[in-house]
Amino acid sequence: MTSESAVLHALRCIGSAEAGRVATAAGLAEADAESELIDLAVAGLVTHDRGPFGGWTITPAGKAADAARVAAELDAAGAREVVAGVYDRFLGLNQELLELCTAWQTRSVDGAIVPNDHADAAYDDRVLGLLDEFAPRADAVCAELAAVLPRFGRYATRLGGAVARVGAGERQYFVDDLEAYHTVWFQLHEDLLVTLGIPR
Repeated sequence: MTSESAVLHALRCIGSAEAGRVATAAGLAEADAESELIDLAVAGLVTHDRGPFGGWTITPAGKAADAARVAAELDAAGAREVVAGVYDRFLGLNQELLELCTAWQTRSVDGAIVPNDHADAAYDDRVLGLLDEFAPRADAVCAELAAVLPRFGRYATRLGGAVARVGAGERQYFVDDLEAYHTVWFQLHEDLLVTLGIPR
């Protein structure tokens, strides 16, 4: 995948984003990603909103171009069967992670579901222990995908970085940051859907 294709595909999986986030997802320097974004804008594949909540956004033409490029990449690698098989296993992990995120954000108190105020350190530590157990299985999925489509290797790096930061006490990197574990996992899910041509 060329750097231009990597940038377009990263934006497709992220949604609206500034150049720095796109660069991280694409595995490029920010200046290089921004240069590619400008070229993609000239081609009508992305747009940029300079407003306070703006950023780069893929256009319908960009989505179509990305879908065609990703399908061609998948077929050229002969990887469709492998990716489809991994996706089936991913879905089970996805449900497990969603339950972990729910456990992190809410608690059951006297039969009622309430926001987790994170005052109970023992409870939080149990949930984070489950995340630590989950992470190697997620890494295995990323490794299997990367063996046939190397771009998937970036997810393992980003997920590993998020887990390390959570372990170092930066607990917002579980669900509450633009590079949080859950955020990167969501992008991986989107990538798998786009790669296999499955509508969300």
